This record gives sequence, C-alpha cells and structure tokens, in this order.
Amino acid sequence: MAAHNIANLAATLAANLSKSERTELEKAGGQDSATDNGISKVGLPIAQRDSAKHISSPSEPRTGDLFQTAGGLSFHWEDGLAGQDKTCTILIVDSLEINRRLLKAMLKSSNYRFMEAKRATEALAIMEAEKVDLVILDLMIPEMSGPEFCRRVKNNRKTKLVPILMLTSVQGVENEVQGIDSGADEYLTKPLHPAVVRARIRAMLRNKAAVDSLEEAETILFALAQAVESRDQYTAGHCERLANYSVAMGMALGLSRTELLALYRGGFLHDIGKISIPDRILHGLTELTEEEWAIMRTHTIEGERICKPMKSLAPVLPIIRSHHERWDGKGYPDKLAGEEIPLLARIMQTVDIYDALTTARTYKPAMPHDEAVRILLNEAANGWRDPDLVSLFVSLSSSEPMVELRSAEWPEGDGVKTSLQNMGREVNK
Repeated sequence: MAAHNIANLAATLAANLSKSERTELEKAGGQDSATDNGISKVGLPIAQRDSAKHISSPSEPRTGDLFQTAGGLSFHWEDGLAGQDKTCTILIVDSLEINRRLLKAMLKSSNYRFMEAKRATEALAIMEAEKVDLVILDLMIPEMSGPEFCRRVKNNRKTKLVPILMLTSVQGVENEVQGIDSGADEYLTKPLHPAVVRARIRAMLRNKAAVDSLEEAETILFALAQAVESRDQYTAGHCERLANYSVAMGMALGLSRTELLALYRGGFLHDIGKISIPDRILHGLTELTEEEWAIMRTHTIEGERICKPMKSLAPVLPIIRSHHERWDGKGYPDKLAGEEIPLLARIMQTVDIYDALTTARTYKPAMPHDEAVRILLNEAANGWRDPDLVSLFVSLSSSEPMVELRSAEWPEGDGVKTSLQNMGREVNK
C-alpha cells in the first residue's frame, strides 16, 4: 500500500517537474550532485543510491518514475521500495543477559543489528542517539515498569512510531491489557516459541517500513515546496515565516495540536501547486493578462492534487486549496465567502498577505511593518479579509513585527525542519 501511494504521488509530481526544478529540489534536500558514469544519482531513493541497476534506458519505458532526464534516462520509484535490503536495528531491553542472549539466538538467522540495554534510562538514551526500528521490552525492568517505558517512548515525537514488542513471564490478562494500553504494539507471554517470535517481529518491521516510506514521501513534498520557493530569490524564507506566523495565530486562538501542525505544514505547502506554473507567468516583470491570471489561479487546485495522495496531509488540503478565497466571496478557486472559507485557510491568507507586503519583490520594495498593518486593516474594512483574524494579527504584532517561534513553544516545527535535513543525509550515506 505504501509503495502504491508513493508511486502515485511520484507520477503526479513527474508531470510538472522540469530539469531546473530538479536542480532546486536537490539543493532544498541538501543533496550533492556527484555522478557515476555520467548519470546523476541525486534524488534517488535510499535503496537506489549505490546501485546503477535501477537506472533504465529510454528503450525501457516505466510508469511511476519520479525523475527523468532530458535524454530519457529515468529511475523507477517502486523498484526502490521493493528492492530495499535494509538491516533493521532491534533494541533489546532486559535486565538479564541470559534473556537477551536467548532472543538474539532466536533471531540469528535474520539480518538484524542488535543493541542491548539493561535499564530503562540506558534504553531511552540509545533511542535518542540511534535510529531504532523495533524495541523488544521485558515487562519488568529496573528504574521503571515496562508500561511506563512504553508511555515515555510513545510520548516522544522522535520515537513514537517505533514499534514495541513486550514480553513477560507474568500470567494474567490484566498485564496484557496494561501493556497494550501503555503503547506496546504486540505482547507475548513466556515461554516463547521461536517461530512465533520471528513471525511477530517480521510483521512489525514490515509495518514500520511502510510508515517510514510514507514519511519519506512526505519529506520529499516539503523539499519540493522549498524548491518552488527557491525559484524566486525574493521569496527566500517565505514558507518558514508563514509557518511560524500562522502557528502563532493558531496558538493565540487555542487551536488543537493537530490544527497547529496543519498550519505549520501549510506554511510550507500552500503554494506547492506553483510547480505547474510557467516561469514567464510566475516571475514575469509585466502585469499579467487575463489569460495568464487564469493559469496562475490554477496553482491552488494543482497543489491540492499533488498533496492529496498523502493521507497524513488531509488536514492541510483546505489550506492549499482555499488560501486565496476572499471574505466577500470574490476569491478563487471556489468563490467561498465568510466562514465558508476554512479557518486554517483564513489564517494562512492573513499571514501570507502580511509577508508579501513586508518583503521585497521584483515589482516592489519591502513595506514597513506599520504600513503593511494599515493595508491589512483597510482590506478587512473593505470586506476582503476576515476582520476578527486581522484584528488578532495586529494585536499579536502590535509591539514589534512577528518573530519566529522558539522550539520550546513549537517542537513539531523543529521536526519538520529536521526531516528535510535528514533527507539529504540519508540519500548521501
């Protein structure tokens, strides 16, 4: 399922990705441009980075390719997912060495990398420092109980998706219920049957691989969004500023963490549909014709179409589609009015206008903060913008221009930025 979703996403992006835009994507992902036998490997999925066999010639047409060179050379995304031969890292947490040795003996026929911890704090430190694919945990460990360890792992954004297999020699349904409720993904009671242990672990690692593949596809979308931004030197940093501004407003409104995360992601992805807009329109120095404006307005629908295959981005889709609607119903693409416009899209629109006014563009200099606020208030008075949100924005920025959020206030934001950096590091390993 993960491979199918990513292949669909790749096919969607391929239609709109030009050679120059691929270069920008490489820069946004932090990848180098080393070549092997004249064929660039930049942008290849991790499983393909060291193998030329995934490169196909023009005589071998494939579907679902993400990148294709001007000469017709391409690589196939699904092959990369299906052909992975990754060594998974398993962390065994048990105070008794004999138990850890027994588990490793059961799994010795598989290509796993093992790490061991006798205590809970030791295990947590390992998970902070190393990438762990699976944790095998005894119910009774020093320093804290197995369920408490599970809760610590699952409450940490960095480790919450790591599957946990809990083991115990203590009989009783109540222990199993407690373990599962605390976040354990599987629960086995001793004595252990080696075949069952191996089967459970294979299944859990398959699920983890699917999750990792979806996360990688999401990271590529964020990198692509930054590539779109970097096409114009005047919009550098625009996406990150919008992400921070919109989350600041969302926090002031008391929105949920899910909504705040959607706003943060929306800051990066709101204009991703501009990948389909020709440069002559996007960066032209003359006023657009009506025909050119019609093409420009399609970027909201195109952006929604690009991101729609990713279920995790569903909360962001209304932002992408509706951030150019107007309070009086004269915006686009759906001519929504008032509160018909999704709240998150209205928030994004408010901060987008402010940032556009206060940064230099090819056709204008940057405006001072006070002048930008005055224009926003006038547009709200004329019925173009949500007056309540504009008032909130003015209130938040009254003492000084909007500033970036501290990571302590919004740790999820750091996670998005870290995922972009990780993409470059993983591809270049």
